[in-house]
Amino acid sequence: MNTQLKFKVNALRTLASPYKKNEKEEATSFETIYYLLVNMKDLPENIPLDVNPRVPKMGTNVAKRLINAVVEPETDFYINNRGIVISAKSLSFNSVDSEVTIDIGNQDDESDRYNYGILDGGHTYTAIIQNRNRIPEDIEKYVRMEVITNVINITRLSDARNTSVQVSDIALFNLEDSFENIRNAIKDENYADKIAYKDNENKPINISELLRLMYAFDVVKYPDDSVAPIQSYSGKAQVFKRYKDAYDTPFYKSLTKQLPVLVELYDLIERELSLKYNEYKKKLGVAIPRFGSVKGVENIEKGTKTNYLQNRTNYSISSGYIYPIFGAFRSLLRFDEETGEVSWLFNPLEIWEEVGTSIVQNTFESSNNPQLAGKDKQLWLSNYRIVETQSLRKLLKRR
Repeated sequence: MNTQLKFKVNALRTLASPYKKNEKEEATSFETIYYLLVNMKDLPENIPLDVNPRVPKMGTNVAKRLINAVVEPETDFYINNRGIVISAKSLSFNSVDSEVTIDIGNQDDESDRYNYGILDGGHTYTAIIQNRNRIPEDIEKYVRMEVITNVINITRLSDARNTSVQVSDIALFNLEDSFENIRNAIKDENYADKIAYKDNENKPINISELLRLMYAFDVVKYPDDSVAPIQSYSGKAQVFKRYKDAYDTPFYKSLTKQLPVLVELYDLIERELSLKYNEYKKKLGVAIPRFGSVKGVENIEKGTKTNYLQNRTNYSISSGYIYPIFGAFRSLLRFDEETGEVSWLFNPLEIWEEVGTSIVQNTFESSNNPQLAGKDKQLWLSNYRIVETQSLRKLLKRR
């Protein structure tokens, strides 16, 4: 059941997407920004913070100054403070009662929980909720809120808004040598010295990228075709939280050893996706497929290089297309609880050669928007079933 936040506002302004050309275009494909001015006493309690990459720490000096700003008798808080940013499914406004209703999805569903809620301003929100009863009775204090609906890429938005200079959770985790298993797994790979484990480290691949690859193959959390690890594409905070909770378990220790295979598979898909696209288009009778004209694909005349292995390619492809394909090969991974080891039912690189064209066709015929494709659960699951079906065929041939 979806959570509805209903509260009064002092003012509301709407900024529609400049890319929506007319009312006939599908509303859910475009972001809308709502600017609200809210009396602190009307702010609803228990707005979820899971989508926010930071957990509010109210004992710091910065937090204490924030609390003081909430309770002091000055009325310029809404001017001085950046406010609260909420990602939501929808917002409606009752102009008669000056009341908004904000839909933040089903918070019991993991996908909604890590896509809707407060993604910036968690400290501001916590300071207000915990201390608004201390505001002088004769003073009304307001906070700015920004509600954005239909956010396509929650990770990019979260990264852009959470720009305060501080040591990240990932960097602190690294100080405890908790990435040692990863270092050992990739020590012989040519990209081993290109991984950034620290904040502001001048290296091309952030450690979070490797965590995303493993999350997409988390067969303990996502064991079958009823669930999909969509957060590997869209939820950096959830990916890190899962690694932090599970990195020392037998499963994750064994999965980490497979990182070289996962990187090679991702690189192969990135490098050959254009070829598979052309193959399926030609089978449909398209004489000259135009992969470079697909939304989210850039044809680079002088060529570019793949993300991990730096192989030459002519296309820069949005990961929103790659991840639903990459994650489908999770169906080939098995985890033996008795031995604590993972193994492959079949080599994923070989299966890619066998079903790559079909899975690419399924992906591009399901969506022509990479950001929507990356979050499309049904696309993830249907791709998974293509790989699973191929593995079953091969098993039957063995008998």
